[in-house]
Amino acid sequence: MTTSMVERTSAKVVSHSEWVAARKEFLAKEKEFTRLRDDLSRQRRQLPWEPVEKKYVFQGANGTEALADLFGGCSQLVVYHFMFGPGWKEGCPSCSFIADQFDAMSVHLKQRDTALVAVSRATMPEITAFKNRMGWKFKWVSSFGADFNYDYQASAVKDADGKVYYNYTSAEFPAEEMPGASVFYRRDGEIFHTYSTYGRGLDMMLNAYNFLDLTPKGRDEEGLPWPMAWVRHHDKYGDPKALDAIMLIAESEKTCCEKK
Repeated sequence: MTTSMVERTSAKVVSHSEWVAARKEFLAKEKEFTRLRDDLSRQRRQLPWEPVEKKYVFQGANGTEALADLFGGCSQLVVYHFMFGPGWKEGCPSCSFIADQFDAMSVHLKQRDTALVAVSRATMPEITAFKNRMGWKFKWVSSFGADFNYDYQASAVKDADGKVYYNYTSAEFPAEEMPGASVFYRRDGEIFHTYSTYGRGLDMMLNAYNFLDLTPKGRDEEGLPWPMAWVRHHDKYGDPKALDAIMLIAESEKTCCEKK
């Protein structure tokens, strides 16, 4: 047990009335945070849009698809940039951690005119094999051979200094595939890019983290080599052979999960 765990699990024990008083004091801070979050979401919706002028082509389960096809009849599209490059044996464990919730939420998102699609540079046969292994049903297409991943900071070629352009800055990153999410809107036949987020901006998509943040131990990641070092594919927990099986992906997680 780490020192930080001892501190968190050895909290002061008080009477019920003292507990309620402390809880109400903290509730005021939570309400302030909620209002700030609502305001931030409002400002996000007011960001300017940029037209998508390239004709991106993807490979799907049933053949070639254009970006417009990914909307599936909705006007809004959320693309999750899943770290899975061509030739990889499996997708990123942390991206898989996020993707484990996609099937459950997709039907609800459609009720708000929003489609959710994962995009990776891995080939479609590689995606299909991994998707079947994980038991997922959500839509996932390949951008192999296209500019899409590079244009939206999900793939990159290192510059002369060994850095890549990620999260709107030049940064060190050990792999050419990076995680992120991008949002698009379709109106009168035109498609617009409205938002993208990377790094810890993806935290809000991790519902398991939101639950863990409610507990005394929280995420319990202090003392680990990097945040999310504990995460495995859901079929690998308890398998000692799974520990750091893909060092490239593990090192990538170390970078992408650090604070902005």
